[in-house]
Amino acid sequence: MPKKIKKTIQKYKSDYVVAIPTYKRYNEITTKTLPTLKKGKVDKKRIYVFVASKTEEKLYKEKMDPNTYHKIVVGKKGLVPQRRYISQYFPSGKKIVSMDDDVQNMIQLKRDDSLKIINNLDTFFKKAFRTLEKRDLYLWGVYPVKNNLFMKHKVTDDLRFVIGVVHGYINRHSKDLYPSMKSVSKEDIEQSILFYLKDGGVLRFNDITFTTKFNAPGGLGVDRFQMNKTAQEYLVKKYPGIAKAKFRGDGTPEITLNRNPDI
Repeated sequence: MPKKIKKTIQKYKSDYVVAIPTYKRYNEITTKTLPTLKKGKVDKKRIYVFVASKTEEKLYKEKMDPNTYHKIVVGKKGLVPQRRYISQYFPSGKKIVSMDDDVQNMIQLKRDDSLKIINNLDTFFKKAFRTLEKRDLYLWGVYPVKNNLFMKHKVTDDLRFVIGVVHGYINRHSKDLYPSMKSVSKEDIEQSILFYLKDGGVLRFNDITFTTKFNAPGGLGVDRFQMNKTAQEYLVKKYPGIAKAKFRGDGTPEITLNRNPDI
């Protein structure tokens, strides 16, 4: 781990923030993510809501309960620019949990392979960052699908998809960690690759997942099929041997990752 970053991490050793990028989802954030964090014992002083404009700021302020968040920040429109803005907004070394605005619950796989809601998210987030530091890595994530048939009781640090819905990272102002606009709709896949290439691994809790509704109205709000196609073509060309093209049964373009790329 670079010496400068290591010193900064020590400075923020017990500290993390939650950043929620959101666009035109006033109802979702007030009925889903913010209540989820409150029930999960996350102090409101940690919670920052990032919106796209002053107009959006006004609308969110009217809708949101001030007892459920710390600050509204006017950032950028679009998820890729907004995530970059969030990184630049906070100092290097800051521990950041990024959550979508429509997370209803976070779920854990029990020893009997049933699923239970995590009641203390604050404890989990702190544990996630401690584990990250122990393994000398910078990005952690959770299992991308709520399905106890595929979830495992293990934490991995090879190349795996870290879904953007809920993830955490130790902040660095490094341009080589920012996904390209060409990866929009699959920017979290590129982020997983970029952190892996820089650090030699990414952390994933394969016994933790979440409940949400994918592709809900708002957010991106554009032609997802075409975005997926563009992102797929870009990633396969940019990261040969790492990103591979695949397709869903309905023809939707997707990406699979080679967990042990020869790099």
